[in-house]
Amino acid sequence: MMTRTGIYGGSFNPIHNGHIALASQLADKAGLDEIWFVVSPQNPLKLQSSLLDDGLRLDMVRRALAPYPQLHASDCEFALPRPSYMWHTLRHLSSRYADREFTLIIGGDNWAVFDRWYHAADIISHYPIVIYPRRGSAVDAASLPHGVRLVDTPLYDISSTDVRQAVAEGRDISRMVPACIAADVRRLYATGAARQG
Repeated sequence: MMTRTGIYGGSFNPIHNGHIALASQLADKAGLDEIWFVVSPQNPLKLQSSLLDDGLRLDMVRRALAPYPQLHASDCEFALPRPSYMWHTLRHLSSRYADREFTLIIGGDNWAVFDRWYHAADIISHYPIVIYPRRGSAVDAASLPHGVRLVDTPLYDISSTDVRQAVAEGRDISRMVPACIAADVRRLYATGAARQG
């Protein structure tokens, strides 16, 4: 039987409690056996200069997800051409893991611009897509193409930008990120290892 694996791509700059809570909800509500957090070294739609070092972000994701058996960190994009196009990532994973059915997980904000994604039509044709709600990005479930569905999850009003801003302003981040990485987040983002972006 195929393992149903969700692909949750992102910069995770840094990973925060909203990412983890959302993925836990999606694993249950979308009927996924596991979710892979694919750490992107270069998102085509984001500025590279705003990113902390790839290895540091991956390490924090791994440690943050350690208590969650269904959630895993993946560095699969690190060896792929840059920028990181999800079509390349999905095809690469499909060729390596024939025992898994991969489902793309994206927010409503990304679905709104999905036609700008590289090989968007091919992704829709070859992979199930699960969309989660994002504030300010309404999704008409009735208009979604075959294989694409909207899953009703809570709205988590926290972003990596919020975390970086809190660190820059010296505010408490104990409720924003897992305790196991909080000290590293404060140290790495306060020292200018990554510019605000």
